[in-house]
Amino acid sequence: MKEITRKRFLSQSGKGIAGAALGGVVLSGVTPSRVLGANDRVVLGLIGAGGRGKVDAKGLAEQENVEFKYVCDVNDLRGHDFIKDMKEKQGYAPKRVIEMRDIFDDKDVDGVLIATPEHWHALASIWACQAGKDVYVEKCPTLTIHEGRKMVEAVRKYKRILQIGTQNRSGAYGYSAREYIQSGKLGKVVMVKCYNTLNGGPWSPKPDQPAPKTLDWDRWLGPAPYVPFNPGRCSSGARGRGWQQHWNYCGGQLADDGSHVLDLARLAIGDPGQPKSVFCAGGRIAYKDERETPDVQSIIYDYGDFAMTMDCTECIPYNKKSNNEVRYGDKFPYWPQNSTRIEIYGTKRMMYLGRHGGGWQVYEEDGKVVDFDYGYKPDKVHEKNFIDCIRSRKDPNGVVEQGHLSACVVHLANISLRVGNKQLYFDAEKERFTNNEEANKLLKLAYREKFRIPERV
Repeated sequence: MKEITRKRFLSQSGKGIAGAALGGVVLSGVTPSRVLGANDRVVLGLIGAGGRGKVDAKGLAEQENVEFKYVCDVNDLRGHDFIKDMKEKQGYAPKRVIEMRDIFDDKDVDGVLIATPEHWHALASIWACQAGKDVYVEKCPTLTIHEGRKMVEAVRKYKRILQIGTQNRSGAYGYSAREYIQSGKLGKVVMVKCYNTLNGGPWSPKPDQPAPKTLDWDRWLGPAPYVPFNPGRCSSGARGRGWQQHWNYCGGQLADDGSHVLDLARLAIGDPGQPKSVFCAGGRIAYKDERETPDVQSIIYDYGDFAMTMDCTECIPYNKKSNNEVRYGDKFPYWPQNSTRIEIYGTKRMMYLGRHGGGWQVYEEDGKVVDFDYGYKPDKVHEKNFIDCIRSRKDPNGVVEQGHLSACVVHLANISLRVGNKQLYFDAEKERFTNNEEANKLLKLAYREKFRIPERV
């Protein structure tokens, strides 16, 4: 067995990932808002200054010649610490705005980081593309399959760089796993089992009440139907994410965290297209509370020549994500209780694959590890890739078409659940179900007029 050392891995992770992923494709005819040289400063705006937004923004700000000119959030309590940090780093404080289109109107801005709740991701990304801005948007990039199609159209029409926050696509371990599988050493892949078995807790409703003066509730709702303010739907403080429990704002745990696992699984097995059918069992099983999104989902996807499953929970405390000793060291998870593992079964061998630096190991029938690759948490590589692509105009690692397909896997399962745990057959070309009109109604949302996703982007 050829040993894959830490030194070899680090040499892979920092260089050549874009080429391995996409062949270094240059977007023909792409023109940025302003022409950037290799040493020119990249000017960004942050849209959504919550926890994830600040983590991503700090990572981008660490890249060479990057500055943040704006911070946008509808919650006045958020973003002040980031503004302070940026003032110390770049010599001036980013301007705080409540309307994201103020950022889009500034010709000095090259790109935006979108880290809002999920129901804003697609519209904000499309507006940014229309304004000539490049985009880093967190997962899950869309709330519906229709939104994903429109996002793809906008990126290609306006020739934008759009990086989806599927950070595993900047990790060398995913590509080395794919190369190993394509070599035939596993045999024919017949089954892929994905897990996102996390812990959560019950969700308790709260009474409607007036929105606090520090929150622009109408802008927070954006495309979603208008409802009175409720702290259980939206955290009005500096922390909290009650929006994850409601279909109008999020696809639940499967979209918020499980999408990372599904995307890495798709990457490793060669980025297949849409599944032929989907079946999702589950619901509010553990807590019997009043949330809308499920706390347990067990999903089967039929791809024709292989099957893929996904088990996603919010009620399992004894399984854990990979720790930092795994993500930053020469160690592997304890696979049986790793909450975000992938199991890839071939006719000769099987592979365990871990996200966000978990790496992979291949086992034979006697339990012997016959090959492996260490992982390393890929967030910084992903952030650098976005900045590099703004300058080079090459497609990024988290390319929009694959982001759309990975998001579709989430949406298909959620729709199967919402129509009563039904098996649904899907026409990939038309992106419609062939056996359930109730399911087809969930492919697209009804938006408020001033926040409508345009049919012609």
